Amino acid sequence: MIVTNKAPDFTATAVLGNNEIVDDFNLYENFGEKGTVVFFYPLDFTFVCPSEIIAFDHRLSEFADRGINVIGISIDSQFSHFAWKNTPVNEGGIGQVRFPLVADLNKQIARDFDVLLNESVALRGSFLIDTDGTVRHAVVNDLPLGRNIDEMLRMVDSMLFTNEYGEVCPAGWHKGEEGMKASTDGVAEYLDKHAKEL
Repeated sequence: MIVTNKAPDFTATAVLGNNEIVDDFNLYENFGEKGTVVFFYPLDFTFVCPSEIIAFDHRLSEFADRGINVIGISIDSQFSHFAWKNTPVNEGGIGQVRFPLVADLNKQIARDFDVLLNESVALRGSFLIDTDGTVRHAVVNDLPLGRNIDEMLRMVDSMLFTNEYGEVCPAGWHKGEEGMKASTDGVAEYLDKHAKEL
């Protein structure tokens, strides 16, 4: 189980948002001010993957406003990533997405995050990593099931809220809503006020 543990560090080749290819992209050196989202996808030039990657890109400013970096990873090469970025969306590409795409050719990063399927491709794993490297949230989808980027933003908001206020976030919590004190009295008080809404 990776949640509550430190995210496995890696240094790998990546295509940056500006299309520069670098050989020494390091996870811990590319954390956002308040954390990082790392997500795995199976393959470039496939079907569900571009919808997820473009959805991340469409919400990139929302992650950035929260101090969170986004990093995508698949087992494809940097050349495949580069070609996919430079293929128009209406021709099966992803266009100029603005976050790094990491090349995990030897599949070690996927292995370390425990999302490698049958030594072949990565499942759709999404990981929210705090500034100290602790994985605070993880979800892994099977290959045909696309992930929900808005839910990842909600989890980012939850992490930032608990980090700032020391309170916990009840079911369905959204930014701006009341938190809950992590005590018997705090839970009782919250449920007394909000049980019918849950």
